[in-house]
Amino acid sequence: METIVKVSNLVKRYGSFTAVDHISFSVSKGEVFALLGPNGAGKTSTIRVLMGILHPDEGKVQLFGKEPHEVRHLVGYLPEARGLYRGARLLPLLTYLGTLKGLPEAKARASALAWLKRFGLEKWAKRKVRELSHGMQQKAQLAVALMHDPAMLILDEPFQGLDPVNVQIVKDLVSEARESGKTVLLSSHQLVHVEALADRIALINNGKIVAYGTLEELKRRYSRGDVALKLENDAPLPDGLPITKAWREGESWHLLPQSGTSPKEILRLLVEAGAPVERYEVVYPSLEEIFLRAVEESDESQGR
Repeated sequence: METIVKVSNLVKRYGSFTAVDHISFSVSKGEVFALLGPNGAGKTSTIRVLMGILHPDEGKVQLFGKEPHEVRHLVGYLPEARGLYRGARLLPLLTYLGTLKGLPEAKARASALAWLKRFGLEKWAKRKVRELSHGMQQKAQLAVALMHDPAMLILDEPFQGLDPVNVQIVKDLVSEARESGKTVLLSSHQLVHVEALADRIALINNGKIVAYGTLEELKRRYSRGDVALKLENDAPLPDGLPITKAWREGESWHLLPQSGTSPKEILRLLVEAGAPVERYEVVYPSLEEIFLRAVEESDESQGR
């Protein structure tokens, strides 16, 4: 698989503060890669280095095998800090920004109109940016990132300030980009929106990557072996199960096995005890739970 993004031992400092601390990752062609973590974790600094806005203090980054400034025309970028000119009218502004991406003026205008229609903004084409709501401005900025049909999208906090309808619009766009063979790198602190989108994930905290892999790999790595089961006729749990904790959620029991006890072993003991098991499943952690456990492990390893 062709590597589109390669980050090697990247360090970015602001004075004595290290915002990005020796991180490495890669993104393959046609992949949706998520750089996730809380505000201030180092995500935006990493993206600004990828875009050539900032220079690394140590390490190296490449896009399409080249220096970032050489391939900006191949990238559609949605910055965290939105920056459309508030006094400009929407369609002329988008047309102008499209020409800066190398599109002829007529093609830039046609593309701008198409994206404004896609986002339900065509009635606002002659209005000034400051007359648009926050969500409308966000969609207009996203149109700027998309209108030159880039091979790669870099989206920094694309869900920021959006209502559920517009969040779904962004999710659909990311899915469409993947289906068309585009590469997507997105950054977000809103982990719940990313679970269904990302092929691979890097969780970053205090400038360091604390977990890295596919969602399935991370779920298995950070699973505690929690199980959920329902017993027929609301039967009680058998005594003596090797569990640390048991609690009810509605009609189901949730069990946390003791260290070294597998979910399969719990099921075997239930069957041997004659428990009328109606439903039994392993419960894997959410992305947010994975992040919290990864941060806890990282802090413990560093003696915090």
